[in-house]
Amino acid sequence: MSFPYTEEMMESVKKVEATRAARMAAEPRRMTAEEKDALLEQYHPDYNLSSFAEIIVGPNKGEKAPKELVELLQAKSRVQGMTLDLAHPDYDVDVLVIGGGGSGASAAIEAHEAGANVMIVTKLRIGDANTMMAEGGIQAADKENDSPAQHYLDVMGGGHFANVPELVEKLVMDGPDCIKWLNDLGVLFDKDKDGNMITTHGGGTSRKRMHAAADYSGAEIMRVLRDEVQNRKIPVVDFTSAIEIIKDTEGKAAGAVLQNMETGEILIARAKCVIIATGGAGRLHYQGFPTSNHYGATADGLVLAYRAGARLLYQDTLQYHPTGVAFPSQIYGALVTEKVRSMGAQFVNVNGEAFMHPLETRDVAASGVIREVSRGNGVHTPLRDGIWLDSPMIDAIHGEGTLEKRLPGMLRMYLRYDIDMRKVPIVIYPTLHYQNGGVRVSVNGMSDVENLYVAGEAAGGVHGRNRLMGNSLLDVIVFGRNAGQEAGKQFKNVTLSDLTLEHVD
Repeated sequence: MSFPYTEEMMESVKKVEATRAARMAAEPRRMTAEEKDALLEQYHPDYNLSSFAEIIVGPNKGEKAPKELVELLQAKSRVQGMTLDLAHPDYDVDVLVIGGGGSGASAAIEAHEAGANVMIVTKLRIGDANTMMAEGGIQAADKENDSPAQHYLDVMGGGHFANVPELVEKLVMDGPDCIKWLNDLGVLFDKDKDGNMITTHGGGTSRKRMHAAADYSGAEIMRVLRDEVQNRKIPVVDFTSAIEIIKDTEGKAAGAVLQNMETGEILIARAKCVIIATGGAGRLHYQGFPTSNHYGATADGLVLAYRAGARLLYQDTLQYHPTGVAFPSQIYGALVTEKVRSMGAQFVNVNGEAFMHPLETRDVAASGVIREVSRGNGVHTPLRDGIWLDSPMIDAIHGEGTLEKRLPGMLRMYLRYDIDMRKVPIVIYPTLHYQNGGVRVSVNGMSDVENLYVAGEAAGGVHGRNRLMGNSLLDVIVFGRNAGQEAGKQFKNVTLSDLTLEHVD
């Protein structure tokens, strides 16, 4: 079979094949803590100070953030100069959920379960979100050889112990119940012939606690959540963005100004509680990096909450997934799930050498790839230099047909461009993947603004300064459900005063 690799790339493939047996026999060593710190400081994009700017207004004044985000936080409001009739809203609900991904859907379901009149507003369609694109799986400590305490230690270590402890405690303690909740709703997790969940390792995990649905775990979870929203007849206003949070004269969150993305029409939504579940910021392409993110990931939630007076946390730290597609150009930046490495594929340079353990934490792995390329050991492609991910190792380790069974979506993605990842390694380079920080929240999901809840990737603190694989899908379910449950209790005690946008001025 011929592949669209250049002659130079195929010469390098021969070196990868020549060393494969020896590499399978001797796994690369793990780095020491000191080696990791030195690597991060020199090569991780978060340490590139020239790409950050100082925030000069608002709750985080004097702190740094990516230049692209600072520009949005401090931009003029879209509502300036508009005459808006806040006294006669177009929508009047108990709980307004902004965002139609995993956390938004989970929040809406739980608020509805609590008896609230709920509405979802989303600038795309329900399910058009990063949740849909998550591949590798969802962590939860529900096996006999594991425990939430062990999961807690992994999460804290992966986040460089900058995580908010009580948020991590809730994440890991609620994890097993969330897996059961999803399974009961109908998520088709991978199971063995006896019906037991199949679990695997992820980078930085000390136990096999990754639950997956092949390599389209997020899509499967989102399918079920979307169906549940529709079955409950929860109204969804799609193709409509929230452009400003409305407060009442007592300072409580009280709804949002909405804009129809197609017609430009401005609408007012009044609500006793508001839940921001707008996802991440990858489509801002910080530092010019490609991204694995959905088109809706433009930091909306951070901007909305900040301008309403909520404080941000760790807004200066991003996750660059170590394995984004570096070739071919049609899928540049797309995610190559960590599951490929959890099943045995190694990082290999142009000379066929494994230069790093495949399951280091994501920030360390990304920095290692960047360093190897900067040393001149990258694979030269017509698009950009990258590193081999030796995907044929999977079938070599587990038996022929394993990759096709466990990674069908990934295999199909590459086959469209005549690359058979069962036969040849694939070229990867870090891609902008996740917003580690976000809006500061308490354990009940509420931000600094009363009755303004934030869940999922838009919230900060759970993952510290680096997230482990599988904890994002867990995060959106745990804290999406949590925000819905808390808002579902809170709205019953809320009496709104007059609506205002004075805080925007």
